[in-house]
Amino acid sequence: MTGSGYVWLVGEREISGRAMQHVPEGVIGLQLIDGKNETAHINDAVGIVSQSIHELFEKENITDPPKGCVGHTNIWKTGPLFKRVLLSTKYREGFTGQVEFNDEGDRKFSNYSIVNVQKGKLVQIGVYNGTDVLLNDKKIIWPGGELNTPKGFQMSTKLKIVSIYQEPFVYVKPTLPDGTCEEEYTISGDPIKKVICTGPNATVPGRPIVPQCCYGFCIDLLIKLASTPTLNFTYEVHLVHDGKFGTQERVNNSNKKEWNGMMGELLSGLGDMIVAPLTINNERAQYIEFSKPYKYQGLTILVKKEIPRSTLDSFMQPFQSTLWLLVGLSVHVVAVMLYLLDRFSPFGRFKVNSEEEEEDALTLSSAMWFSWGVLLNSGIGEGAPRSFSARILGMVWAGFAMIIVASYTANLAAFLVLDRPEERITGINDPRLRNPSDKFIYATVKQSSVDIYFRRQVELSTMYRHMEKHNYENAADAIQAVRDGKLHAFIWDSAVLEFEASQKCDLITTGELFFRSGFGIGMRKDSPWKQAVSLAILSFHENGFMEDLDKTWVRYQECDSRSNAPATLTFENMAGVFMLVAGGIVAGIFLIFIEIAYKRHKDARRKQMQLAFAAVNVWRKNLQQYHPDISGQLNLSDPSVSTVV
Repeated sequence: MTGSGYVWLVGEREISGRAMQHVPEGVIGLQLIDGKNETAHINDAVGIVSQSIHELFEKENITDPPKGCVGHTNIWKTGPLFKRVLLSTKYREGFTGQVEFNDEGDRKFSNYSIVNVQKGKLVQIGVYNGTDVLLNDKKIIWPGGELNTPKGFQMSTKLKIVSIYQEPFVYVKPTLPDGTCEEEYTISGDPIKKVICTGPNATVPGRPIVPQCCYGFCIDLLIKLASTPTLNFTYEVHLVHDGKFGTQERVNNSNKKEWNGMMGELLSGLGDMIVAPLTINNERAQYIEFSKPYKYQGLTILVKKEIPRSTLDSFMQPFQSTLWLLVGLSVHVVAVMLYLLDRFSPFGRFKVNSEEEEEDALTLSSAMWFSWGVLLNSGIGEGAPRSFSARILGMVWAGFAMIIVASYTANLAAFLVLDRPEERITGINDPRLRNPSDKFIYATVKQSSVDIYFRRQVELSTMYRHMEKHNYENAADAIQAVRDGKLHAFIWDSAVLEFEASQKCDLITTGELFFRSGFGIGMRKDSPWKQAVSLAILSFHENGFMEDLDKTWVRYQECDSRSNAPATLTFENMAGVFMLVAGGIVAGIFLIFIEIAYKRHKDARRKQMQLAFAAVNVWRKNLQQYHPDISGQLNLSDPSVSTVV
């Protein structure tokens, strides 16, 4: 590259000192005139400082500067003002020429000598006076000893940009009937910048190439790059015809491989630059040139949220069925023991005073009511044990009930209120991924960087063989398959999947990032734009433009805000409790009919007995009246007589 046909332009450092021993013939460089004249530079420095201080005295009162540097942290109050005055001062009569500074503090109107390396020596071929270049072309010897100016080549500034549909980086919508794009606005109220892009229309049979509207993260980046002064190009955008990012595939089952997708269109000359979420990897970098990454990311796994289905017995989940049975058994055992203790205790029945009748002991039904009342904290009324031994058991049962109720309440909150959907898999090392089966299907996009990554990793060969059978044509179809339940997990770029999970709340990303990489702009190896594009992207990172693009297009707040909100109980969670109440109402209604029927039966039986006794009394009177001798022999008041009747 130091021979004929090339031009080398270098700075002063490359043609100074020891560097001159290695400088090839024909190099052109710059040297500051009087650059080594220290006396002249010192005079100019003192002159412009004194002029600045003189101007400052006329405008402001100068405060005393700090006395020394050690132990004095006070800022010189006049310092910032002095700096502004110094930058605006013009010292026209300097020994090294006019001394003047720009806003960054660099000197303007510096005089440079343009030199050419000829036979190891520097020969002056021109002068730069700060505004104009005065050059003597005839004195120049070009690399390779050429005397004629190299022809060079003409660089087109209208670039063919290749992109691909991939939200949120590139959105694609049809144009309006008049061929323009619909006006839309960002969440901050700024108008969305859209460009016309040609590409296949997937909604029409045959996929005809039609003008469409493209916008998004990458389109904003393209517009910014094109308007950068160091680039300043125009462009026309088209979507890749086959909808693929680019990978190598065999041609007609031969050993020859060719690139498809955006990579293939760039290498074949159909495009000059790829502006899309194209992952930087080793295979692609061997054939094309990547810019500095404009977004760093990795691979992650997208799955569907497992939302637990509430059942009618959700309120019983805090305890296992065995524990519920033991609690129910304990209620009845304690009730029986209370009844027995109160029944056989000499203090189970007592009188309040001597005039009242002795109070009945605790019945079994009262003991059962007391036991359930303590457990459910529903009040026990008058059916309380009377003996000291039964009351001791009652206190112990009350403590047991308190612990059971408190444990149930805490676990119910954990099951119903604080419940969150569980992630189905833990990451790339999850056994269901490492040991694939048809019961758990996962995939990626065909002929993508992710596909290449799994194919080249020996330890992931088992996963690759499983994925190869289920891979999708594009990310949008795979994401929809996850939502429909046809695909259990989708492995793809984290930037895309995290965005999708934030917009579609039935999806979630799981596991840590792996295969960390970045998105870059692709260009051919001989592209003259590669360095300027990389420098522009670095400046975008520094001035916050890339961060602004993230805030505008890659938003992660919608579902995150929902998941951080406190969970609330729904009817599905507590439906079983309402069913329990409904069951109690039905049981009460059923029992009231039984009670009414029993009461009617009992009343009818009582009336029959009353009629029977009345008939006996009539018969006895008649018998006494007509047969006094017989009635005297019968003792009708004997209970056995009425019983026989």
